[in-house]
Amino acid sequence: MSIAKRVQQWATFARQWHIYDCTWQNPFESARLVKTHLMGLHKPIYHPMIFRRNLCTTQQPAIHHNSLSLVPIYTLQQRRNMGRLGKVDPSSYSQPELITTEHSAINWQVDFTNTKLRGSVLHKFNVLSNELDKILLDVRDIEVKNATLLAGGTEVPISYFISDPVADIGQKLTLELPAGTAKGSLSVRIDYETANNASALQWLSPAQTLGKQHPYMFSQCQSIHARSVIPCQDTPAVKFSYDAVVEHPSELTALMSAIIDKQEAGKTHFKQTVPVPAYLVAIAIGKLVSRPLGENSNVWAEEGIVDACAQEFSETSTMLKTASDLCGPYVWKQYDLLVMPPSFPYGGMENPCLTFVTPTLLAGDKSLADVVAHEIAHSWTGNLVTNKNFEHFWLNEGFTVFVESKIMGRLEGDKELDFRMLSNLIELQECLRSQLSGTPELTKLVVDLSNCGPDDAFSQVPYYKGSTFLRYLEDLFGGPSVFEPFLRDYLKKYAYKSIDTNDFKEAIYDYFKDSEQKDKLSVVDWDLWLKGEGMPPIIPKFDETLANVIKDLSNLWSTQTVEQLANNPELKKPISVHQQIAFLGKLIESKDIVELNAQKIDLLESTYNLKQSKNAELRFRINRLIIRARLIDRLNDIIDFANSNYRMKFCRPIYRDLAAWPEAKPKAVENFLKVKDEMMAMCSSQVEKDLGLKSA
Repeated sequence: MSIAKRVQQWATFARQWHIYDCTWQNPFESARLVKTHLMGLHKPIYHPMIFRRNLCTTQQPAIHHNSLSLVPIYTLQQRRNMGRLGKVDPSSYSQPELITTEHSAINWQVDFTNTKLRGSVLHKFNVLSNELDKILLDVRDIEVKNATLLAGGTEVPISYFISDPVADIGQKLTLELPAGTAKGSLSVRIDYETANNASALQWLSPAQTLGKQHPYMFSQCQSIHARSVIPCQDTPAVKFSYDAVVEHPSELTALMSAIIDKQEAGKTHFKQTVPVPAYLVAIAIGKLVSRPLGENSNVWAEEGIVDACAQEFSETSTMLKTASDLCGPYVWKQYDLLVMPPSFPYGGMENPCLTFVTPTLLAGDKSLADVVAHEIAHSWTGNLVTNKNFEHFWLNEGFTVFVESKIMGRLEGDKELDFRMLSNLIELQECLRSQLSGTPELTKLVVDLSNCGPDDAFSQVPYYKGSTFLRYLEDLFGGPSVFEPFLRDYLKKYAYKSIDTNDFKEAIYDYFKDSEQKDKLSVVDWDLWLKGEGMPPIIPKFDETLANVIKDLSNLWSTQTVEQLANNPELKKPISVHQQIAFLGKLIESKDIVELNAQKIDLLESTYNLKQSKNAELRFRINRLIIRARLIDRLNDIIDFANSNYRMKFCRPIYRDLAAWPEAKPKAVENFLKVKDEMMAMCSSQVEKDLGLKSA
């Protein structure tokens, strides 16, 4: 048997049993090969012939083989010390410059009892480099059973290794390829099962659902959690089509971010023909029913709320038509909504063909349905044209907020468009003051994620600073009549591709360099906008008619006593729900509020009917003011709101505020520890940091 083969057997044995301190025959000949194998595992190496070079310097006495102290030459590193994991994506081990996924065939058996997915994925790769000796994939807490190379009608088992986990990142799966692997097509099947606590999956017992009769499961793969459900190139730099066969309880409905191709009892087949990044692979299974919203659009939910959902989102088809007029043809065929359980951590998730939305949008008056406009906009900005990695996340979210505001502006008028963008700046200012006060480097439009996970960098900055930059550019180049044609050209140019900020910059130069606006290109201070910290360096000129009402109202409530306010006629003037939301946000940002006490809170609630409101945005803001007023007798109400949903936009600021209130923090911590398992992993991990229970 060859030395290489014996080393491979030894390394496989060591990997399986985590034994790294055993001796092995022929150690002098094999030391380098053992090191090569085990370095790929990211595991400590305790082989007698592999030791730190500084143990054998001339300053030390000679060390005999049989007395050598065993010192690991490689130990697990924390993410903050590791630097960039790949050339293309700092958060992915995969190497899209060498190999890319073209298509994935997924087979899953859904195990509600053990909260696992079992099955396989067959990846069809395109090898871009000659003599590729291995494929690197991202995984997280996945148990790989087998890896098989499919070639010429034969199946060849291949060796694989999984590294130790890196905090908030996951692991590297190494698939060893035969010598002489050439460029071109390559197919590999991986049999595996997920962990019972996979970070991308949320499993709900029947008691946690609205109907109380059946379990429920859903996924959230953005930003880098697809690796916990599929061994894959978990980077937005890689896009692939996929099909899936999902076996599930026959009484439940399975949905994915794809078109249903065929349904059988307990088995559903899906096809997604448009290439997507891994983070847009999504699944949900529950006792779900649907109602039509338009020709190619439905809303899905549990039976008890589906009719209310259909009413709340009845304008979806109009928004979709408006977005298509603005951005170009809709390529995804179907646009459905799925109203999620309260533990869903985001306002919405733009999964192709099936947008996930939070139930906190059900205000009863359609006032929060604009989130759907945001998710619809993602069908072009994010899903069709995608950021290459999450350092350029603003290309997804800044563009989407920009398009969303245009959709709502066309439906409700330019004053409303400008008011929403000004309101966004209020939220951005609060984000910089609280969430990002200790990490100013994360307030840049293009951030450095070399030592920071995308979840830790997530904030309002790419959304609102990014959209403000685009509005600045639109005004600079001549307004919507000039900039909207550029927007359509940009979306057409980069459709189905993943890009970075330099690609956007190149697109805008190419489009305007021979136009009447070419002189404007030299006006843009790209470094200031892209690399500058803090608020946008230039605030565009917005119509402030609606915003001035809010500014005056906020000033009134922050400077006058309860007695002065009680008879003030200004309080009787009607304002819209969105103005109420912005007003309360502005009040939260006020440095000083005269007589912020129980009486003023009561007056606020009675004036704007806040106690009876179903609007989660309003309830969230009044609860933050209650915390600021230090009304300890209202603490149970605050905790009840925090427990009513685990949308991070709401629960993270609430917990941060409670953590800064010494009297309330113990109860906040106690409550969090009680309910953390009801949250998705990306939510509970961030709240732990907000409460100081986990280092940032």
